[in-house]
Amino acid sequence: MQSSKSATPVSAPNQGPSLSTWQAAILGFQHLLAMYSGDVLVPLLIGGALHFNAMQMAYLISADIFMCGVATLLQLKRTRLTGIALPVVLGCAVQAVTPLSAIGRNYGVGTMYGAIIGAGIFVFLSAGWFSKIKNLFPPVVTGSLITIIGFTLIPVGFQDLGGGNVASKDFGNLKFLLIGFLTMAIILGLNAFAKGFMKSLAILLGILIGTVIASWMGMVDLSAVSQASWFHMPQFFYFGTPKFEWSSILTMILVSLTTMVESTGVFFALGEITGRKIEEADLKRGYRAEGIAVILGGLFNTFPYSTFSENVGVVQLSGVKTRKPIYFSALFLLLLGLLPKIGALATVIPDPVLGGAMIVMFGMVGVQGIRMLQQVDFKDNNNLLVSAISIGLGLGVTVYPQIFQDLPQSLQIIMNNGVVIGSFSAVILNVIFNMRPAAKPAQAQINSDAQAKHTAHHE
Repeated sequence: MQSSKSATPVSAPNQGPSLSTWQAAILGFQHLLAMYSGDVLVPLLIGGALHFNAMQMAYLISADIFMCGVATLLQLKRTRLTGIALPVVLGCAVQAVTPLSAIGRNYGVGTMYGAIIGAGIFVFLSAGWFSKIKNLFPPVVTGSLITIIGFTLIPVGFQDLGGGNVASKDFGNLKFLLIGFLTMAIILGLNAFAKGFMKSLAILLGILIGTVIASWMGMVDLSAVSQASWFHMPQFFYFGTPKFEWSSILTMILVSLTTMVESTGVFFALGEITGRKIEEADLKRGYRAEGIAVILGGLFNTFPYSTFSENVGVVQLSGVKTRKPIYFSALFLLLLGLLPKIGALATVIPDPVLGGAMIVMFGMVGVQGIRMLQQVDFKDNNNLLVSAISIGLGLGVTVYPQIFQDLPQSLQIIMNNGVVIGSFSAVILNVIFNMRPAAKPAQAQINSDAQAKHTAHHE
């Protein structure tokens, strides 16, 4: 029998403005645009590394988008076993690009998908014990983690703002900067002067207006739309039947552990934004849903899926905290996966336009983490050290991931991810400083002194 805590309704007291169906659909499209570019990037990178031809790439992208919709629905709908039931969108885990490309090149595509299935089974089966780490995420850890998630994504936004390819000769071209900052200005202007539903659509309108202006400047290429097919149905084992090789599976399990840590931070961030307390049972259902999504990714020959950090900023900025728009976003993903020509329309958005929007969204996520850290008593140097070191490591690794280039590939998977290294350090430092037996009496004394001061003040 479930406890009263796990049986509480999932709706939060303040879910933002009520929405009509068409308003929810438009907001769902806004969520889709926020994640679409990052999601399409994964099949492009892996397919390119494995030298897929045009037909194979077309299948890979459309099947991947379709499976993003399936994965999102698994997480949105709360059942007895699965579903975090928060406004989350799922997409390809970017951490998987390098290891999957290496597995595919060295062992073959079948082994690559066998490793994905093996990792998905691990995520599903480990959900119970992994969910017990909730007590390792007090406000000093969750606040630091959400700050890291937001601020480590900002360099991605700046890269897109400059044109996307740092190695390109025209990176940072003035027309890229102009359209990027103009997109940012449109989003900020709408937030400052628009009201009601129009204000909630600031990101979507900024991206659409920015794309139109960019097209006048010759920055929009429609060739991808003309080359795409009209209909494509995802199939089991399209590239071949899975093969299981232990070192490849172990590698993908390591990747899955990093995505589970990142998803944990997103769950707590959305819980904070929507006013919902995240319980152990919620985490367990969330991890199981992601495990099933990863298994399906292997069966349909696509990728492992995890919760996207990008969409936290959309929820924060729009002020709409219900799952209704996300259901529409999942539906659109399913349709776009079946209709590649229509799905290709979203790929024509110029990188600088996306970059301008990303900087606003990711900055909002980072500040949300800072707001959570306001709950923390920083008069205690222990908390100050936990937050300072973990945020510093997370940002440092993001800026210079090559610092760990001499480590084995399996360790680089973990150490090259700023969110993961920052999360691990925050949890470990919090255990060392605040949860070890010697630290608990000191912390208890601090709490006792604070309570005594509070009582004396009222007397």
